[in-house]
Amino acid sequence: MALANRLFFRLYQCANMLHKTGSRALEADGLTTQQWAVLGALSRPEAGGGMTVNELARYLMVSRQNLSGVLRRMEANGHVAGATDERDKRVRRITMTPWGREVWEQRALPQIHHYYGRAVDGFSEDDLTHTLHYLLELLDNMTAIDAEP
Repeated sequence: MALANRLFFRLYQCANMLHKTGSRALEADGLTTQQWAVLGALSRPEAGGGMTVNELARYLMVSRQNLSGVLRRMEANGHVAGATDERDKRVRRITMTPWGREVWEQRALPQIHHYYGRAVDGFSEDDLTHTLHYLLELLDNMTAIDAEP
């Protein structure tokens, strides 16, 4: 358990540093790591028609409450728009605005790619593949724990 404790503590530290340094990488565009995650989710081809708030929350693995504040700020900045879903009027669908897409593609993505390059400096392609594999295994296990009553 000592090794597991060290692993989870390092993951905690990495998550905090991602938030701190990632937000700093995009501060000129006024984006936080949470906002870049939302834009990234909405930029995927399968999200072309937008995503409901519930879908976004599930995809990002955050609570609706935490996501609501992020979405309010993003709507105020013109990056996303929320509208009533055409199929279910009780549901709110979030889409990336043309301004949000421009910020994402022209300004944020180049900064994010630069940040990623610096963050994984010294990692081989095999290192990255193995790290991703183990993180996905860990995520699967934690998702199973989350699904328990």
